[in-house]
Amino acid sequence: MKRFLPLILLIAAVIAVFASGAGRYLSFESLRANEALLRGLVTDNLALSLLVFILVYAAATAVSIPGAVFLTLAGGFLFGTWIGGSATVVGATIGAILVFLVVRTSLGAVLRARAERSGGALKSAMDGISAGAFGYILTLRLIPLAPFWLVNVASALAHAPLRSYALATLIGIIPATFIYSSIGAGVGQLLARGEEPNLRVIFEPYVFGPLIALGLMSLGVTIYQRVRARRGAAS
Repeated sequence: MKRFLPLILLIAAVIAVFASGAGRYLSFESLRANEALLRGLVTDNLALSLLVFILVYAAATAVSIPGAVFLTLAGGFLFGTWIGGSATVVGATIGAILVFLVVRTSLGAVLRARAERSGGALKSAMDGISAGAFGYILTLRLIPLAPFWLVNVASALAHAPLRSYALATLIGIIPATFIYSSIGAGVGQLLARGEEPNLRVIFEPYVFGPLIALGLMSLGVTIYQRVRARRGAAS
């Protein structure tokens, strides 16, 4: 029972969040309607507002609420590109670690056996992480193609070291986070005109190209280290 306690708590949190209808507040209309209130709270108590934002982001990441991009934009909108982006990175990393620990302690054996039998994206990610945890996780974080939750689960099932997983997550989400945070910093002007930001900007060649390059560079270093280690072991 003790082993399944983290899972029970996570499920309870997921049920509570969806039952409360919190997802309906993750919209630009809600942001526009509550702009004055939110900015007032940030102005009156910046430290507390940042702490609440980090905790909300961590919880949203842990329960996998659709809307992480919106929260990242909201962070930039309320705190500016650099402070908002930094708070988002911290919150997302904490949430990812929580999911990692829940999966590893409560569901590891069952999910790992199922993934081994069925194959697919989860099994592929597990194999890559097992071969080189830090570099492979870093690559998956830098290139925002693999779902965030999939990397969390695969890392836990592949028995990635917690330190490598946390550090690769922290570093790997920085580029995309600050791109969206910078967009969020300018959302106020768009909302005033009744417009919404282009959330697909990250897939534009001038943005996505450098992210791909960073990811491939990380993957290349990982492969090189793996080949070098095998040659050393063989000799």
